[in-house]
Amino acid sequence: MTSVGRAGGAAPTEEAPPTAAAPAAAALRELLGLLDRSAPLEHFARPAADARAAGAGAAEQALVEEATRVALDIRHTLDQHRRREAELTALFDTAGDLAALRDLDAVLRAIVHRARLLLGTDVTYLTLNDPAAGDTYMRVTDGSVSAAFQQLRLGMGEGLGGLVAQSARPYASADYRVDGRFRHTPAIDSGVREEGLRGILGVPLRVGHRVIGVLYAADRAVRDFAPEAVALLSSLADHAAVAIDSARLLEETRAALVDLGVANDTVRAHSEAMRLAAETHDRLTELVLRGADTADLAREVAALLGGGLVVHDSDGSELARVAAAPIPGGPDAGAPDTGARDPDTRDAHDPSVAFPPRTGGPGAAREQGIAASRSGGRAVRVGGTWVCAVLAGPELLGSISLTDRPDLPDSDRRLFERSALVTALLLLLRRSLAQAEDRVRGELLGDLLSAGPDGQVRDPDGRALRARKLGVDLSRPHAVLVLHCDAAPRARLAVEGARRARALEGLAAVHEGRVVLLAQAAAPGPLARSLAEDLGQVLGSPVTVGSAGPATGPAALPAAYAEASRCLEALHALGRTGHGAALPDLGFLGVLLGERADVGGYVEDVLGPVLDYDRRRGTELIRTLEAYFAHGASLAKAKDALHVHVNTVVQRLDRIRRLLGESWNTPSRALEIQLALRVHRITGTALPAPAEGGPNPPGAADHGGR
Repeated sequence: MTSVGRAGGAAPTEEAPPTAAAPAAAALRELLGLLDRSAPLEHFARPAADARAAGAGAAEQALVEEATRVALDIRHTLDQHRRREAELTALFDTAGDLAALRDLDAVLRAIVHRARLLLGTDVTYLTLNDPAAGDTYMRVTDGSVSAAFQQLRLGMGEGLGGLVAQSARPYASADYRVDGRFRHTPAIDSGVREEGLRGILGVPLRVGHRVIGVLYAADRAVRDFAPEAVALLSSLADHAAVAIDSARLLEETRAALVDLGVANDTVRAHSEAMRLAAETHDRLTELVLRGADTADLAREVAALLGGGLVVHDSDGSELARVAAAPIPGGPDAGAPDTGARDPDTRDAHDPSVAFPPRTGGPGAAREQGIAASRSGGRAVRVGGTWVCAVLAGPELLGSISLTDRPDLPDSDRRLFERSALVTALLLLLRRSLAQAEDRVRGELLGDLLSAGPDGQVRDPDGRALRARKLGVDLSRPHAVLVLHCDAAPRARLAVEGARRARALEGLAAVHEGRVVLLAQAAAPGPLARSLAEDLGQVLGSPVTVGSAGPATGPAALPAAYAEASRCLEALHALGRTGHGAALPDLGFLGVLLGERADVGGYVEDVLGPVLDYDRRRGTELIRTLEAYFAHGASLAKAKDALHVHVNTVVQRLDRIRRLLGESWNTPSRALEIQLALRVHRITGTALPAPAEGGPNPPGAADHGGR
């Protein structure tokens, strides 16, 4: 109210009292402060209560209440923004984890943990599908306390998770225990009860249209999951699916890179090995074509492979040895004996000098290795030695053995096998040269064994000269041997015969359809037996050898060849296929068939030990044999004819048995002995008396010999 003074002037105004709007303004300021501080929701009701207590009118109270509602809406909006910001931050962090993916398990644990924090649930977990088992298994959990729950496996369509995995749709249950929409199983329900879960939300992990697992959020209290929770968990599930698929692709990429690196290394190593093998092959081939021999090739291969090398031919004869020690006691011990030694120093009576016996032990093991290499086409290891067959197609030409390299890598093994190929080339060249030489030697042998129509040998001096040019001295005694084998081809027998002839410094050829060998020997019989045995082993079939000689000079060779042929026929007639002999070895039949009948030699061969005993001791064993056979092998009649006691006859016959052998009285031997006795009687050979006064040798006091 305004007062007017008497003088008509205006009186001063008084201060207006507080208006009714003051409580409302205070309430509005307080609401703004609550929003600024993000105060709890229950604090927003206090400004309206304070306005009423301050005496605000109805209009002011309505204003404050409207402002409170607006503030609450703003608070709700701010909460949503904060929550969305947190969700986006979690998703960005998860994306960062995926970008720096190093450990899949760590990424999955981080996703499950963030889901638990953002949704505010008690437990979160993740299961993955197992296509092989046809179910889904627990992979990662966060907040779980039950071991049984952490080991659950859900079949497709079983429980909430099984249904999500099968249908590829999210499912939520406010209280799973009583929710009848799902197929309950004792195992799942027991695990859920042990964990204490009620409300469960599950969303699928998708890679394209394929479901690979399920991501869950669960509470131990009844809970309805809002659509925002489903959307958030689905986003995290998508990130988890990306992580799992990226890890799979990364692992496949790593494996592919590893395989590619291994393949690249293998190709590079193989290419290098092939290049080295080709260079080595060219180098060795050039060496052979320049005229190198087996020893040169062996030295080159031994230097390339850093070991010792031994080269054998097909019958086991050593051709070359480089930096390899002989096997003690084995067939390789000592220098190889090819028979190429000075004729003056060779023992012609010992054919085993040219053909050493085959033995077992290390040599047998090597032969087994050669057989394995020949069948497999690769080098094989025998003990600490590598062995490779030297082949020309299916034909075995020989073998090479590498020592001091027990652990041979594939590259060196290929080099070793290439060396076998070059060795085959060298041996084929050698064989071609040998065959050419054999043709020349064969032509000479054919001329030496042939006589003119009148039986005379033309130009013996010229033939002897041709023989000397080939290293054969016909002025020395030689044996002629005729070889026969029913099973083996004649060409194969001729090749083996030529090889033995070279070892014996002789000649070999096919003459009149027969394989004939001429070799220096003073005794043809032992050489024939040795050849029959050795060639039989090499060819795998019986080889029969008839021999004759010794013959000296070209003029004597045609007759010796004819006698050797008769001896071969006699061996077949006697059923002695696979044996070797000379006619004197065939007993009286040999005497009959021989052109130069050596009657005295026959008697000596059959009765020699008895004749020698009678000569040295002055006994009458020959006379006792004559009486014994003359009286039909009767002891009683023999003792009467000899005028001795029957015991004396028995003692003399026992002495004869010890001299001639246990079979002396068999029908065949008895016939030979009787024939020899008659020849001996006919020839009238006198027995020299024992030396007068000469003492008998030890054991000579044998009264049964008289």
